[in-house]
Amino acid sequence: MGETVRLNSAADGFEFAAYRAGVRDARRGGLVILHAIWGVTPHLRALADSYAEIGYETLVPSLFDRFQQGFADQDIDLALKDRQMGFGDATHWGGDVLDAVQAAIDALKPPVFALGFCYGGTTAWLAAARCTGLASVAAYYGGQITDNLDAAPKVPIILHLGRTDELIPPDKVEAIRGAYPDIPVHLYDAGHAFVAPNAYDAEAARLSHLRTLAFFARNGGGRGEA
Repeated sequence: MGETVRLNSAADGFEFAAYRAGVRDARRGGLVILHAIWGVTPHLRALADSYAEIGYETLVPSLFDRFQQGFADQDIDLALKDRQMGFGDATHWGGDVLDAVQAAIDALKPPVFALGFCYGGTTAWLAAARCTGLASVAAYYGGQITDNLDAAPKVPIILHLGRTDELIPPDKVEAIRGAYPDIPVHLYDAGHAFVAPNAYDAEAARLSHLRTLAFFARNGGGRGEA
């Protein structure tokens, strides 16, 4: 049900692609989904469609378009892992792509929300601190959040982490909680990437999704505009 659209960087006008899923019924708001290192995958495009079905006009910006344009045709390609991790390093794990995130936010009518996974989870944390126009944010297993604890979120944010995630061990979880005791940090009996097809955990994915929807609803995501 979605389509490819073109957006322009809020910083220098660079044109990049985004997947857009529009709503058919009453609109709850806009949603920006921020991808993991694998890019705009089939799974994320399907996820965008599912959010659109419940009232969120959704954009999934291609945050690596300055390096490699186009959407991914599979959810994971291990042969490309080093390249994709290189993109993560080159963009300081989300710090250098906030111009694209801001452009996606600006392309949607308010209220606008954001959620992200892994690389996108850290990017979502940074967007909550540095972007404008967001109502609230959900960050899933952002491995570099603890490297950015000085970037204090300016909007409500909820974190979803895996209890057995080796990339985010207990000391990192406690560092987040210690720095921001008022931020809801939910732990699930799952590992890293528990929403993604390669490490999917049905209960963790279901419960985190429900909590995200409730969080968005409490922060401006009510059903309204047709």
